[in-house]
Amino acid sequence: MADSNVTSIDSRAALRHPEFRFYLIQRFLAVCAHMMLTVAVGQFVYEMTRSAFHLGFVGLALFIPKFGFALFTGHAADRYDRRFVILVCRIIQLLVVLGLLAFSLSPHRPMPLLYCLLLLMGTANAFEGPAGQSIVPHLIPKEEFANAVTWISTFFQIGLIAGPALGGFLYAAAGQASIVFLNIAILRLLATVFTYRMKTRTGRMDVSAMSWKTLVAGIHYVWRKKVLLGSISLDLFAVLLGGATALMPIFANEILHVGANGLGALRAAPGVGAAATSFLLAHLPPLKKAGKKMLACVTLFGVCTVLFGWSRNFYLSLVVLFFLGSADMISVVIRHTLVQLQTPPSMRGRVSAVNLIFIGASNELGEFESGLTAGWFGTVPAVLIGGLGTLIVAGLWTWLFPQVRNFDKLNEEDLSVGEV
Repeated sequence: MADSNVTSIDSRAALRHPEFRFYLIQRFLAVCAHMMLTVAVGQFVYEMTRSAFHLGFVGLALFIPKFGFALFTGHAADRYDRRFVILVCRIIQLLVVLGLLAFSLSPHRPMPLLYCLLLLMGTANAFEGPAGQSIVPHLIPKEEFANAVTWISTFFQIGLIAGPALGGFLYAAAGQASIVFLNIAILRLLATVFTYRMKTRTGRMDVSAMSWKTLVAGIHYVWRKKVLLGSISLDLFAVLLGGATALMPIFANEILHVGANGLGALRAAPGVGAAATSFLLAHLPPLKKAGKKMLACVTLFGVCTVLFGWSRNFYLSLVVLFFLGSADMISVVIRHTLVQLQTPPSMRGRVSAVNLIFIGASNELGEFESGLTAGWFGTVPAVLIGGLGTLIVAGLWTWLFPQVRNFDKLNEEDLSVGEV
């Protein structure tokens, strides 16, 4: 194990641990599958309904389980073997995709059944998230954790690129969702196999008896740690208002006129920017003035959202989304490192669950919000209003959370911001 006093480590340090590599591969495959699913379901629902409201309900169906099971997902990650929880969720995700494949091949396609399948997928995602995040510190030494987060984010962003691009290409080439769902099922199967190959066993991290106090402990901890509360709530409100992903099928088909192929490119563009940025972060020393950089990146995220809503040129939209993804990547690395290293091991599952509620609310609930506002005000005004809202949030959080603004360097020695 490297000396914990060393502040500059090999950029590939985390990749030298076999268990971490298995984790990285299965997560990459799962992200690719999920992003292919978002493209396929989005285009599929758009073709069936031509409705912004229905596109919004896709996001809502994926979010409801994260909120409804919030107190139990983190608790499961702390009370049961985290690798086992991930494996069970991977199996359920595979079964849901097979259900979507059967749905797409059926001549009868009731929308409530589709939303039920997405609810089940959202449930598996909800339980997998805290276990997946909180198992990482068990796979690598503490001093390499920030490096591991950067590599996780890098592969995550590569998945965000490859998944939508492949999903859009397959959908355009085949002209139907079933081919995409079949390929997603293959990726889900491979992710399940690599999860099974992981040998790490965390066992039971929290040995206290289950009670209301233990269930809500993660919420209480985040509330007391203002640097955590400020950073994850910043993401919640910024992306909740500024997220336009649910409306991309409308932009691709009606505004930019580029179809399913273009939709895949639009969904992939933020991932390209994020992957390029994460590659740079992996080869740079820990960020200084991390809090100020996170606030600046959220501001840039809002500006890019406004520009995307304003653009009528496909290539300009791709460039704007590239920088949007780049800004979001820096914010993700800072927030995720804070959440894991400022949380005791026995509570990481529950605190990760709180974090994922905020992320889920910002992403899936943000898609629902975008669908509603687009239905009320129109697609372009909805995106413009959301981008302006993100800029307002960045300004307010700079004032409301000085703990975030004053947070400095992302390394273990500096992760000791006091509770307020």
